[in-house]
Amino acid sequence: MPPETTLAAQLAEDAAERFLRYVRIDTQSEEDSETYPSTAGQLDLLRLLRAELEAAGLTDAAIDEYGYVTATLPPTVDHDIPTIALFAHVDTAREVSGAGVSPQRVRYDGGEIQLGSSGQSIRPEQSPELANHVGHEVITTDGTTLLGADDKAGAAEIMAAVAYLAAKPEIPHGTVKVAFNPDEEVGRGVIHFPVETFGAAAAYTVDGSTAGELQSETFSGASVRMRIHGRAIHPGWAKGELVNAIKVANEILSRLPRDSRSPETTEGRDGYVHPVFVAGDSAEVELRFIARDFENARLAEHVAFLRGLAQEVAAAEPRCTIEVEDRIQYLNTREGLERHPQIVANLEEAIRRVGLEPRRTAIRGGTDGSALTEMGLPTANVFTGGHDAHSEREWICIKDMGLAAATLVELTRVWAEQ
Repeated sequence: MPPETTLAAQLAEDAAERFLRYVRIDTQSEEDSETYPSTAGQLDLLRLLRAELEAAGLTDAAIDEYGYVTATLPPTVDHDIPTIALFAHVDTAREVSGAGVSPQRVRYDGGEIQLGSSGQSIRPEQSPELANHVGHEVITTDGTTLLGADDKAGAAEIMAAVAYLAAKPEIPHGTVKVAFNPDEEVGRGVIHFPVETFGAAAAYTVDGSTAGELQSETFSGASVRMRIHGRAIHPGWAKGELVNAIKVANEILSRLPRDSRSPETTEGRDGYVHPVFVAGDSAEVELRFIARDFENARLAEHVAFLRGLAQEVAAAEPRCTIEVEDRIQYLNTREGLERHPQIVANLEEAIRRVGLEPRRTAIRGGTDGSALTEMGLPTANVFTGGHDAHSEREWICIKDMGLAAATLVELTRVWAEQ
């Protein structure tokens, strides 16, 4: 058995045990919160992570006023090596509840995985990667919540790798920084992060999916909010007077393309617009959309398309008003990483050393690395082994968690050799 495979097996159980602890803490973030972090539950996990870093021997582990947990693994060599950083976010997405997660650890022997008594199941035809894990142990939910592998798996894998390195000072590596942050899922994960004083030259978010994958390119993202103001009146006397904001919202939604420009009809490098939230009543409705694309010019086109829909519908019913706001959430990491090819090259070599063939893909989403790169800290993305994020069918392979943690250990060695 190659030494890399042995290392991955060693780290897999540690990462899995940490992960099972973390997912039981509800850390769902809230977009409309006026606090930072946006929810108190995130601080519960962040404080636990700080304590675990201290227990591993990282004596400077700290949590700041924004909830950012940082720590430093000192170098074990005396020559100059660029300082690298490992990031993971602790919050989970709003699409599915993250409260009361009941993780199930099962051996997968093929076919469907039934998720408790929920009626939910993970099917190979809907989750193709599952077929590659027959005979492996996987962690799932009971079908009533998400799992939280996005991105508590990344946090667990970083912790397993850092604890291993801290216990093995004979392994050559430079300074390694660790950071855990809140609120990635609501697009505010690193808005207060002290990049300039953090001291890292390169970074890696551990927030990917399939084992062996890495990303040096992400979507660029924007959010669009529409506030529709109808004309209220008692429905008994509404003829010729009432303008129902719900119906106006429906008119906007009905004009979205059915066979293009949506997540359910696009793949590869195609972008999309996606309604993610609706709330209100007959007098006033709020619609929220996200827009995504790999090219910033096309992202601007998606935003303009949504603005155009609002203008068309408002023009057809001049008694209502539609306010539209948009903002850029993050930008593609491609250009920033192209200026620092060593960051990705070293990650590819680390993946090879754990026995996998690196696959560079463009992630159809964003990570905190998008913002960090724009802030001057070029950041690539590393796989975690998690699949089907933001759903009750989310799952992760324990073996792949070990491979991810081992990749991080090897990554520190690769940087030290240069």
